[in-house]
Amino acid sequence: MHKEKTTGLFLGKFAPLHKGHQHVIETALDECDEVIVLIYETSVTNIPLSVRAGWIENLYPTVRVIKVWDSMEELPHAHPHDRTYEISEEECAKKILGGTKITHFYSSEYYGEHMSAAFGAIDRRIDMNRSAVPVSATQIRDNPLACRMSGFLDNAVYESMIAKIVFLGAESTGKSTLTKAVAEEFRTEYVEEYGREYWERHQIGGKLTPHDLTELCKGHLRDENRKVLLANKYLFVDTNAITTYIYAQEYHGGANDEVAAFARACHLRYDLTFVCGTDCPYDDTPDRLGLAKRREFHARTLDCLKTMKIPYVLLEGTLEERIAQVKEVLKTFVKYGNCNK
Repeated sequence: MHKEKTTGLFLGKFAPLHKGHQHVIETALDECDEVIVLIYETSVTNIPLSVRAGWIENLYPTVRVIKVWDSMEELPHAHPHDRTYEISEEECAKKILGGTKITHFYSSEYYGEHMSAAFGAIDRRIDMNRSAVPVSATQIRDNPLACRMSGFLDNAVYESMIAKIVFLGAESTGKSTLTKAVAEEFRTEYVEEYGREYWERHQIGGKLTPHDLTELCKGHLRDENRKVLLANKYLFVDTNAITTYIYAQEYHGGANDEVAAFARACHLRYDLTFVCGTDCPYDDTPDRLGLAKRREFHARTLDCLKTMKIPYVLLEGTLEERIAQVKEVLKTFVKYGNCNK
């Protein structure tokens, strides 16, 4: 006799996706031939629907993920247990799925009863009392770092919740001092300038080869990827591949394809860019190129940012004044949101 294909359905906001959700998805994958996840738009989080869907798609490539752009929050504002609301919820899911036959409905919530009945599916409620994975999305939104340290968040999910904030500028403009000071102010992690240490170990005649510059970009990103998992809301970063790109132009008249690609990727990698101004004393050490080059590199940095259409904030004044400027910007900054919110 031909065995009926089994199809499991799981729905939610996944704001954010956590190990409890993953436990349900993995159970469904073990039990069904096909698993479908409906993921809804929501005002609960600023994390975009496509980012939230991407977590599931990347972790579970065989799962069919369907984005629901019409928020369930726009359904009749009845109490969730009200039958009017339940019917609207059922009809919404059925419309999205068309005639897809659902054999198993997965959840960890009360609505598993009425949703499974609506689809004529087996009611598979997993870990309703949260004994297997004692966490909720609300707990994670309240304290993401503690939940990640407790093992309730996948690294990729946590990384996308952290705002990466980079400080650029010419040499001797106070980037390193400011990056460390701001990180201390916000009690979070920072990434040191990888290029300085790398230059000291590999420079020949004060220069790095094109290969060295590529390796420098890779090493810097390794440090970022390590530190972001320890960061608390923000990760502050001292320089990025745009600076390496400018040095490639200075040393070799241009950057190789890999360094150029690293520099272009900065547009998507960082949430905020600050540029340290040249209105501070120049520390003329033997490894530096001189005051005139500082002015030139400052102009090149701004030129790169404008060409790449990367918005930036210029910081000037004393260290304390620059810290105050950063704090003022962060007062209204919302990752994935409007800075003026």
